[in-house]
Amino acid sequence: MGKTATPLEAARAALERHAWADAFALLKEADGESALDADGLEMLADAAWWMGQPADSLAARERAFAAFVTAGNTRRATLHAIRLAQDNAGKRAFAVAGAWLGRAEKLVEHDQDSVEFGYVLFARALMSTSGPAGLDEAVAAARAIVQLGERFGDRDLQAMGTMAEGYALLTGGDVKGGLARFDVATLAAAAGELSIWPTGWVYCGTIGACRQIADYRRASEWTEATTRWCERQSITGFPGICRVYRAEIVALRGAWAQAEQEARRACEELQRFQLSEAAALGFYEIGEIRMRVGDLPAATDAFRRAHELGMVPEPGMSLARLAEGDAQSAGASLHRALANENERFARARLLPAEVEVALILSDRERARIASTELDSIAKLFGTPAMEAIAGAARARVQLADADPIAAETTLRSTIRTWIELDVPYEVARARILLAEAYRAQQDAAAATLELQAALSTFERLGARRDARHAGELLGADMSVPFGEGSSDTVERTFLFTDIVRSTKLVDAIGDQAWKELIRWHDQTLRALIAEHRGEEIRHQGDGFFVSFATAAEAVECAVAIQRRMTEQRRLQGFALEIRIGMHTAVAHRRGLDYAGIGVHEAARIGGVAEGGEILASAATLAAAKTAYPVERRSVTLKDISDPVEVGSVGWR
Repeated sequence: MGKTATPLEAARAALERHAWADAFALLKEADGESALDADGLEMLADAAWWMGQPADSLAARERAFAAFVTAGNTRRATLHAIRLAQDNAGKRAFAVAGAWLGRAEKLVEHDQDSVEFGYVLFARALMSTSGPAGLDEAVAAARAIVQLGERFGDRDLQAMGTMAEGYALLTGGDVKGGLARFDVATLAAAAGELSIWPTGWVYCGTIGACRQIADYRRASEWTEATTRWCERQSITGFPGICRVYRAEIVALRGAWAQAEQEARRACEELQRFQLSEAAALGFYEIGEIRMRVGDLPAATDAFRRAHELGMVPEPGMSLARLAEGDAQSAGASLHRALANENERFARARLLPAEVEVALILSDRERARIASTELDSIAKLFGTPAMEAIAGAARARVQLADADPIAAETTLRSTIRTWIELDVPYEVARARILLAEAYRAQQDAAAATLELQAALSTFERLGARRDARHAGELLGADMSVPFGEGSSDTVERTFLFTDIVRSTKLVDAIGDQAWKELIRWHDQTLRALIAEHRGEEIRHQGDGFFVSFATAAEAVECAVAIQRRMTEQRRLQGFALEIRIGMHTAVAHRRGLDYAGIGVHEAARIGGVAEGGEILASAATLAAAKTAYPVERRSVTLKDISDPVEVGSVGWR
């Protein structure tokens, strides 16, 4: 008979196959039986990190550091001190991070011809607040890291140093050279030449760099590689930030529900790791998506969350104010943001909004200055997307200067670029401007063609506000009511939610607490709707009208909502009572809405549900094939003559 593996041996085997949860449980068990040695604690720290338990990871790594110091293994202790420095810096505990980095430096001060000293150099460059004095010094420091990696045959250190050189070159203005270095490091990661931690760093660093210069094609390619890597390693992100980058790329492609799902998951994960700056980026992306959908209150709320976490939420917040009709506040916020921002990457994100808002304020000179700067940045970056962004801004100024012929030329090139990059929302926005250029040239037929194409894209994407604007422009030209002629017959499961018996809760907690609770309710439901691939049709009163492609997803979403409310009640002592009704039926999609008796039946079913109940029609239950217990009954619905069979889903 074979020898039974000890918990430690089984944990090591689990780590090798990336079964993080199994490894974590086994190592905790082994640690409880007999305190783990330094190697065991290192494994525990890694397992906890990759399964999303940052507190356990930090505690185990601190113990591992102490154990390696006690054993006299200063080099291994140095590596743990560096990781502790990075982990603490990530959650903005800078004093603690600096102390750990200082300890790492102390351990190798007489051992500089070592791989460990190379990692100290990398951590020092990564955590420096002032950075090297100049480009030459930064590049030299990065190459010193690479040389140490080459001397000792450490591929991880070579890749990290190469990535550091890429950052230095990019920041110094050598975009082509910087991206070339990133590609070298990332190819090593994609080829499986690096261990798991450096692979994550390189992937996220590369995609982040591509994001800065709007190199969406390269970012998309490496994002796909990153996703495959995460799936192979059984991890979700690094932690979370890769999800944010993926969300941005997915959103550019027009899959907004999927992108929002990624961004919300990222925010939850990043907040658990106390990585507030990265979480702020996730909330900002949610705000951008909500803006495109046309949900201004939710967009503003997401931007506020990003601000609370330390981010300047621009230009999103200003564009939300502009959409609400407050151009003066938008202009003041953008002016302040640009005055306080010197980095060209960040300015490139602000300047298109600056052009748009300045023209609304009839300040053509301000818009022209911003457009000129954007053109110079686009020339420096040399990426197609940045050139298209600059082109759209330039066309706005050309239209304001009554030069529609120049604007037409600019916009034709811009639209071609966005089509090649597969960014449908920006294609449609550029078509609206091109229609304006055609109108100025008295070519109504050409303008109508562009507006119809833009409207079709906005409707397909679910960009309600933009679609309404395009429809109004078409109506002005063609006397065609918005949405007419754009009806498709589809089968969907329609779900309605509503808050019940709220008056007593308002009296108990007060108006301000109620306002915060409603905000939590909206954020929570939107996250769960996105996670279950639902399509939010309307936010009406205290509830949501949502469409699902499958009944099973609708039922699972409803169960998740009720269970989240129960969890909130357990943690806080109170929670909202929500009733949910759903029905699967054929309906007509008209623009961004649905029409038909099936929609009304779903709403009526929701209306007869009790607080905390999920009530589904027989059609939904048959389509979902749910394993949840169901109590069936007949109900009479308003304005429907015959009784309707429904089932109460036992979600508890």
